[in-house]
Amino acid sequence: MEFLEITKAQYEGGLKIHIWFNNNVDKTVDFTNLLEGPVFEPLRDEAYFKRFHIAYNTIEWENGADFAPEYLLSR
Repeated sequence: MEFLEITKAQYEGGLKIHIWFNNNVDKTVDFTNLLEGPVFEPLRDEAYFKRFHIAYNTIEWENGADFAPEYLLSR
């Protein structure tokens, strides 16, 4: 079985990102209700939120916040 990875991600507006996975699934994830805890607090600012990048098989922000690809696939 192959490890699940995010291969592409595109900002969709607000707190939403369209994500493509290496298992041929793609979907838009709304992060509005997922940003709980101090590490995710900066992501509530839309300008900060949209500055993500792909690193280590998932999306990540400059403060180190990230989500497991399996978790994002289940949303």
